[in-house]
Amino acid sequence: MTRTTIAGADIFDGSGQPPFRADVALEGGVIAGIRPCAAILPHGALDARGLALAPGFIDAHTHDDLVVIAAPEMTAKTTQGVTTVVVGNCGISASTPFDTARDLADPLVLLGPAAQFRYADFTAYAEAVDQARPATNVVALVGHTALRARHMDRLDRAATVGEIAAMRRDLDAALDAGAFGLSSGLAYANANAAPTAEVMELAEALRGRDAVYCTHLRSEGEEIVAALDEAFAIGRHAAAPVVVSHLKCAGVRQYGRSREMLTRLETAAADHPVGCDCYPYTASSSTLDLKQVVPETPIKITWSHPEPGQAGRMLADIAADWGTDLRTAARRLQPAGAVYHCMAEEDVDRILAHPLTMVGSDGLPCDPRPHPRLWGSFPRVIGHYARERRLFSVAEAVRKMTGLPADRFGLAARGYVREGYAADLVLFDPARIADRATYDAPEQPSAGIHEVWVNGVHTLSAQGPTGARGGRLLRRDAASHS
Repeated sequence: MTRTTIAGADIFDGSGQPPFRADVALEGGVIAGIRPCAAILPHGALDARGLALAPGFIDAHTHDDLVVIAAPEMTAKTTQGVTTVVVGNCGISASTPFDTARDLADPLVLLGPAAQFRYADFTAYAEAVDQARPATNVVALVGHTALRARHMDRLDRAATVGEIAAMRRDLDAALDAGAFGLSSGLAYANANAAPTAEVMELAEALRGRDAVYCTHLRSEGEEIVAALDEAFAIGRHAAAPVVVSHLKCAGVRQYGRSREMLTRLETAAADHPVGCDCYPYTASSSTLDLKQVVPETPIKITWSHPEPGQAGRMLADIAADWGTDLRTAARRLQPAGAVYHCMAEEDVDRILAHPLTMVGSDGLPCDPRPHPRLWGSFPRVIGHYARERRLFSVAEAVRKMTGLPADRFGLAARGYVREGYAADLVLFDPARIADRATYDAPEQPSAGIHEVWVNGVHTLSAQGPTGARGGRLLRRDAASHS
């Protein structure tokens, strides 16, 4: 069995504590030893002096459900030091059966074409991930909207008692097969008609299973406090931890409300496990939504089925060329994707710095012009927010991307540099790590990432991907052994 020694690195162990210098040995896919640095560099060891070693980053919020199978090299993630991705967010998941003869419901279109939704159940999806052997581990949630699309003839209404029972059977089966929880995207039209009671009935499946409830809130605008309260009520009803997805103050009218939102989060967390994720940018990205088309928000179109030639242009310029208003132009472009420049830096700072906040990229790998967060989120947190702006320490930045999400999702023996834990590791240069992806050139690998190991497999070197892939689908209650 091959033994690898990483010698002399400064260890950021995922706890948020200051780094310590040590030699770390990997063997059999786990961290086999952590020892004080040898006086002489051990024979054959990787010289990591001057570099930082951390647990592999855990992307707490992705839409990588299908790309982990279709493009398992996962270059956008491994080049950031990401070793685990959480899929099935915002109520949309590819592990739920779907009639591909029907039109793909929004926002399921964000994951890929209808033909790729071909898995008979969660177990079939899990087997496909394991057969693909992606370069990252996969933690899968089950999406509420995906369940609705499977069992309802139309999505602009509440589910019936029989439809909820059918959805619950699918959810129970997925949880039994290792899914980590339920997600919702109640802001989207195809889930917005679902009353709180519908989600609560489904979420009851989480009770007693150590599974989580993750939610794209019903509103990220004026009604956000009510939406937060709804999320917490669902979590309490299900006795399940709550993760608020991509917490933000969206739109000029919401600027400055981050204090109010975080106070609400803290109050809820006092008697129930509650947290959130956040991406380190002031722009969001999703499908083109008429509710978000307002003059004060600059919007870039990333793709359009009826008007593909308009991709990459600002909506305001398109509307001006067509001699029409923004909403009329947006209707003509739909279905489409968009980047919304809708947040204030001070709110992003405050949310990102909060101790309950994890990091999630929320990147869209199928978008032909993706938001730069797909390629740059994790190095940006360390390079821009910790090193350059000193919003928090590098150790705290690492905790937000490793130990905190591992604890929140219940990933056994992951997220920390500890003996016996999975050898998911990233070696980086703390003086150079930086995101290079931009809104105009988003598909750019980050700087300063030297080496990545996933379950002990050397996945990335300073020269680029090694071609070796060691990822797998992690299963709840067996996350360290699956």
